[in-house]
Order: sequence, then structure tokens, then C-alpha cells
Amino acid sequence: MIDVDGYLAVLGVARPAAPTAEALRALHRAQTERVSYENLDIHLGRPTGIGAAESVARILRGRGGYCFHLNGAFAALLTALGYDVTRHRAGVQSTSGDPAGASGNHLALTVRLDGERWLVDTGLAGGLYEPLPLREGSHTQGPFTCALAPSTAVPGGWRFTHDPRGSFTGMDFAPEPVELSSFTAEHVRLSTSPESGFVRTLTAHRRDREGVDVLRGCVLRRIEAEGTEERTVDSADDWYDVLAGVFRLDLGDVDAPARAELWRRIRTAHQEWEAAGRP
Repeated sequence: MIDVDGYLAVLGVARPAAPTAEALRALHRAQTERVSYENLDIHLGRPTGIGAAESVARILRGRGGYCFHLNGAFAALLTALGYDVTRHRAGVQSTSGDPAGASGNHLALTVRLDGERWLVDTGLAGGLYEPLPLREGSHTQGPFTCALAPSTAVPGGWRFTHDPRGSFTGMDFAPEPVELSSFTAEHVRLSTSPESGFVRTLTAHRRDREGVDVLRGCVLRRIEAEGTEERTVDSADDWYDVLAGVFRLDLGDVDAPARAELWRRIRTAHQEWEAAGRP
């Protein structure tokens, strides 16, 4: 069981009277605006699980997570509200050189509603603002134009191609339903392996109607249709203000020594990145 009313309070959405498409869009928008994609606990040395109840509890205390947390929690909320939700094994490709396919580094969701299926994904690092009808075509949401088509890498699956301005190139997902627990091993790899991008770089994303805010280390970007603004956050106080103000993250449970050590490591990594020529 999850705290549905508490979750809806965080989202600022009233409990829907029925599981409608309009309510689904409102819930999806609210989660992307109010619950950030983030990996801070990895860099704080605090391992997390991906059980739906644990992820919902994270959201209730003012935190987010990445796809296993965000979509795992959102699936539990939608199911509790009467939606027909399916979890899918998926794979996100960060660059055009990454092989397509449902590698298992991502959890995708679909919802069947009134005879139609929808791609529902609040864990795509600033990707979707609203659900997409699961049929071939292109869609524009804010500054991004994306596309859906049958996957050429996964038989019976689907391919989401992101806008070139986004933080990844695409995502494939398989048609078969899977349990959330099937992602446990991949979650451990992503959160502990020195080869994992989550381990190498602290990041946060928050999507809204007009665009997306992205923090990578010390670099904060705002991407909108008119262009991209970028600045380097160069003090600990400013950096923590960005986390709280822009990304709505509550770090009240992180004590002063841990905050200082985290900022030191983030700042050092940024300086090394600059010295290497900012690739």
C-alpha cells in the first residue's frame, strides 16, 4: 500500500473521480514539474532501493530519483487510482553511437485507457511532459520534438526518438510486461559501478511546459524553444539554493559536514573537467 493522498498532495492534484485521459495528463504534468529526476543519494553514499513504497516515501519527503524510482512510484499511484498500467523493460541510448534495444537500463510504462495505449514516462530525464498516444508519429512538447515508431531493434516493441537538444537520443522498450523487481540488479550496477554515468556525474532534471532545467555537476542549463541559457554555479550556498529552488529537493536530512564534502567533490570534478577542455 502507498499513501495516495500524500502523493497527490505533493503533486498538487486532487484525487480524480475516475481514471480518465485528462486526469492522466494532469498527473503526468504535475509529477514532471514537482518531482525531479536526480541521483544525489549516489553521490552522498546513501544506497536506495527501488521498491514502489520506498520510492513513494522518497517523493513524500521531498526527493526524486531516476527512472526505477520515478516510474515505479508513478505506476503504483496510477494503479491505485484505477489505471491499467504495464511496466516494460526498456533501454535508453545516451548518444547516437549507443546500440538500440531494450537493454534494461530503463523502466518504461504504458497505460491502456478507453481502447488506446499511452506511453507514460516521468523518468526520462526531462523527456516527456505529457503522455503520448502509442502510435507512430511526431509530437512537440515545449522546446522538444520527439517521435514514436515501432522499434527496429526489439520485435513488437516501440522506439521513442528524442529531440537533438535533449539529454539522450532515444529509448526502445519491449512489449512484454515485467515486474519492478526485475530491475534490481541493473539498479545496483547503475548506482555503484565506476563505469556508470550516474556514479561519474551528479545530475538533476526538472521538466515544465516551457522547457527543462538541467544540472550536471556545477553547470546549470535552462532549455526553452528560444534557446539555452547556461551558467556555472560557483559557490556551495548557490548550489544548494539551486537544488532547493529550481529542483524542489529537500536536503534537510543531509548534515553540514556531508553537504560540505559533497560540494567539495562536485567542485573538484568540475575544475578537472574545465582543465581537460570541457568536452
